[in-house]
Amino acid sequence: MSSTTTVNATQTSAPISALIAEDEALLARALSQALQRCWPQLQIAAIAENGIAAVEQALARLPHILFFDIKMPGLSGLEAAQELLNAWPDERPFPLLVFVTAYDQYALQAFDQAAVDYLLKPVNDERLMQTVLRLQARLAERTRTDAASAMEDLPDAGLAQALAQLNQLTASNKAVPRLDIIRAAVGNQVRMIPVSEVLYFEATDKYINVVTADGEALIRTSLKELIPQLDPQQFWQVHRGTVVQIRQVQAAVRDETGKLSLTLHHRKERLAVSRLFAYLFRQM
Repeated sequence: MSSTTTVNATQTSAPISALIAEDEALLARALSQALQRCWPQLQIAAIAENGIAAVEQALARLPHILFFDIKMPGLSGLEAAQELLNAWPDERPFPLLVFVTAYDQYALQAFDQAAVDYLLKPVNDERLMQTVLRLQARLAERTRTDAASAMEDLPDAGLAQALAQLNQLTASNKAVPRLDIIRAAVGNQVRMIPVSEVLYFEATDKYINVVTADGEALIRTSLKELIPQLDPQQFWQVHRGTVVQIRQVQAAVRDETGKLSLTLHHRKERLAVSRLFAYLFRQM
């Protein structure tokens, strides 16, 4: 197939739009120009220069397709995809996702589930055409389904679990010692809390609230720094700002709107579970 071959646009009620997230301006422009050659009907809704801007632009423009660089300032492509999956409006199918990376080891880690495709830098037209064909096939498949099944296409266990696995794999490459004792502020004291006694961690602005059966305390850190120090078999992230000790979960309850929440031993409050992490509580 020639590198300049073009493909007819998928027939939908509105033009197909895409967002490119790439922190290197030359590479972003090159990908945009290549897409114009391979898929002239595709509209480039925006080009974001970092992961935070990618999330903001995507939520503002609601594109059909995302081309996300893996390594970006602010948020990585994986983190940005997770943020979007959690915040995406329920009435819109989640965008088809293509990761762009210079590191092919990432491409071997669950990309078959996390994305429609991946592209290695530098992107060439022949390889991009394969991606275009896959995207068009997926878009055509969506138009053949009803609205309900379209909503179940991506924002579910497959994408959420794969993104979580990818983040765990990238985090596991960094050797971080396990946390056993937490030194937390309680009034004018510093309390020594064994991690085994923690029911859940909850992010609050610049602090994390450490919740135990008999009280709460604050530590000055972020979940991003804390999570690699916790045992992933014991502590599960269930929301962008919440990590729970799974042994302390009594039940996962789904309300009439389909939203999940957790009841805990020794506490009356319920913890919300975002749809990004709902797969963790599917029936075995």
